[in-house]
Amino acid sequence: MITTKNYLSIYAKSFNWSGFFLPKKIYFKCSKLYDFCRTIDNIADQNIDLKIKKKELEEFKIKFEEKNQEDSVIKNMWDLMNESNISKKIVDDLFDGVESDLKEEVRIKTEKELLIYSYRVAGTVGLMMAKILGVNKKESLQRAIDLGIGMQLTNISRDVVEDEKKNRFYLIKNSKDTMLDIKNIISKADSFYDSSFVGIKDIPFNCRFSIVVARRVYRQIGKKILQKKDIDSYKKAGKIYVSNFGKIIQTIFSLLDLIILFFIKPRKYEKENEYNLIDEDIGLNERI
Repeated sequence: MITTKNYLSIYAKSFNWSGFFLPKKIYFKCSKLYDFCRTIDNIADQNIDLKIKKKELEEFKIKFEEKNQEDSVIKNMWDLMNESNISKKIVDDLFDGVESDLKEEVRIKTEKELLIYSYRVAGTVGLMMAKILGVNKKESLQRAIDLGIGMQLTNISRDVVEDEKKNRFYLIKNSKDTMLDIKNIISKADSFYDSSFVGIKDIPFNCRFSIVVARRVYRQIGKKILQKKDIDSYKKAGKIYVSNFGKIIQTIFSLLDLIILFFIKPRKYEKENEYNLIDEDIGLNERI
């Protein structure tokens, strides 16, 4: 019997919390997706020689391309792609994003570079997740990408010190005040969280609350970062996360979000400019 590694319960505490509210069958599908994504991330994040990491990622990619049935993570991923109409191009984008981290130094300089990177490593996951949940409407899939991008921008704002130790600089330097730049990227993340909200209305009701909770809990990380007055207190805080009590509070607030979704009206897609910037290089309509 082929099983998953269930990385979701090991690494992704916030996502696993929200996954509690998913139907069991859907949760296992999401866990399989996370296992695949985490396997790729683990290869790239190993503390070993860069050439070895590149070789291991290339070997895993070849196994994926060949649909290796002996690797449970790869088999499960192909099953998901076939069941949920997930284009291979989306997975290729994810590989491209992780491969872009395998350099002696990574430095993002423009908003377009930041958007494309965030789409590749996280917007792809939001898009695949939405397809697993049965979302088909184009605009709602766009908003699912926005949720993934918002979460990645939150990751960037949280991991500045850790990333710099790896010679990875995702924070666009617009000022001499690093904390101000962190606050700016949190503000950008919030705009993507806002854009994602109405798209959740298109998710089947039995899965909707889980996504509302995930969105609220992850967004809360940014709010906790904003409580740090300066870069020194930010550094001293270490890796910022939402406590279990905090997750309970955000879950309660999510009930209100669920009610709001019943009454909210469709509105014009707010991130058309950002979507078009990514689309210039990626061809998003082919993925959706």
